[in-house]
Amino acid sequence: MCDNPLQFFPSLSTLQRYEAKFVRFPFPLFSLSSVIREYIAPFRKACSQRDFLLQLAATALALVVSLLGLTHFLDAVERRPGAVLSDPVLALFPAIELTWLTFIMIYAGLVIALVVLLHHPDRLLLAAQVYVLMIVVRIVAMTLTPLDPPTGIIVLRDPFVEFFGTGQTLTRDLFFSGHTATLFLFSRVVPGRALRIFFLLATSVVGAAVILQHVHYAIDVFSALFFAYGCYHIALALRRVSSNNTESGTRL
Repeated sequence: MCDNPLQFFPSLSTLQRYEAKFVRFPFPLFSLSSVIREYIAPFRKACSQRDFLLQLAATALALVVSLLGLTHFLDAVERRPGAVLSDPVLALFPAIELTWLTFIMIYAGLVIALVVLLHHPDRLLLAAQVYVLMIVVRIVAMTLTPLDPPTGIIVLRDPFVEFFGTGQTLTRDLFFSGHTATLFLFSRVVPGRALRIFFLLATSVVGAAVILQHVHYAIDVFSALFFAYGCYHIALALRRVSSNNTESGTRL
């Protein structure tokens, strides 16, 4: 019987020696330690700044509260009757099943955005702040516009939302499209032209897919771009105000 089961696993120094001795590729491979250092270093530097640390704590709390609030709100929305819109765009074609395309684009985009933004703590913080603001705006928008799903809808069953939510399939979280808005948000916060173009294309694909599947009305998708853009600039403005107030307080 082994007293210490961890002795069967190679140590970090052993893995590093193996990598240095045997791995010879024309492109750099990463070790566990280098990956950890690569992701921790920017956050360690950012967290040395008191203002960033305070914003990070406040944003994390706001994100948790807003997500919990959205979960309960969507459950109530599903029980609420609404209006069916006469959509001239949806009337042009029958619903087409595009669930897997939609989820591939959404979750691939989410993973890529997180991997990229982990290297840029301030951009990641901004993305989280904009997302919290979008949740609040979506709750207000859906409260003011009770809608029933489009005629002929092919239900989009999101396993992530259903698992972390109430398990209920959502059909009335319509105005505005959260998936479209989130991908468009990523196109504003990621660095580099290529990544921004990728997320704009992903936004277009997902927006078109949820319309073709009759999951959303056309206005849900079209308006999502403006709501996301507006939330992004409101968050930037609030940051500038906060920064100016901090500097004024420091001078005083």
